Amino acid sequence: MICPRGSDVADRLVVVGSGTVVPEADRGGSSYWLEMGRTPVLLDCGPGALQGLARSSLPWPELRHLVISHFHADHIGALPGLFFALRHGVFPPRTDPALDVWGPPGTRTLFDRLAAAFGPFLLDPGFPVVVHEIGPREERWLEEGLRLRTEATPHTAESQAVRLESDGRSVGYTGDTGPDDALGSFMAGTDLLVCECSLLDSEVGENHLSPSGVARLAAAARPTLLLLTHVYPHVRAAHDVAELVREAGYLDGKVEVAVDGRSLSLA
Repeated sequence: MICPRGSDVADRLVVVGSGTVVPEADRGGSSYWLEMGRTPVLLDCGPGALQGLARSSLPWPELRHLVISHFHADHIGALPGLFFALRHGVFPPRTDPALDVWGPPGTRTLFDRLAAAFGPFLLDPGFPVVVHEIGPREERWLEEGLRLRTEATPHTAESQAVRLESDGRSVGYTGDTGPDDALGSFMAGTDLLVCECSLLDSEVGENHLSPSGVARLAAAARPTLLLLTHVYPHVRAAHDVAELVREAGYLDGKVEVAVDGRSLSLA
């Protein structure tokens, strides 16, 4: 069950950024704040993420886990600013706990290069930063009771979808992906599936989803709520994207289009 925030249920997802590579005044790049078991997790950190965290009054200085789906700039462009803020914008300065970064193979090299370009605060903001690389079809316990699972996606060489599970609840995030039948079983039964729906059927290639691709994925996964995100602005301007997915054949569940600042509680 998905219910509006305001109950006494702790677990929630907040849409920090639901946009694309196209700049928009009211949407940041891909970024989602997730609390499962009261543990703060940030899924991707696209441009504008810090401002989005602030607008939603989220406790970003307490972030415990950062999960990266892939290395495109619209998904990681705010990383230098986030770590700079954690280093210089927290009073009193944070000295613990550690921040665990979870990403596909190549994430350590990414952080080494960011640190070389921007400064050592990327790896040493005043408290421990631990970078973990996790390959596709692997799983890790972020901490007791919170499990992360991954699945490769046809987008970039490193791109991965993720699924987080805690206390019988599950949230899936496709990141960026093209059509892939394996994602249906990977996301099966999720309470919330945050799914990209970038372009129209007539526009999409093999590395993004359109309404028909989303409908096939959702029909296999059958999430309680399908939250469409990463929709290009010209598509949203001309169409009811949720209705396009229904017209493409997904009639079984609730469908919404993500809006920055939207908060959803998992119950």
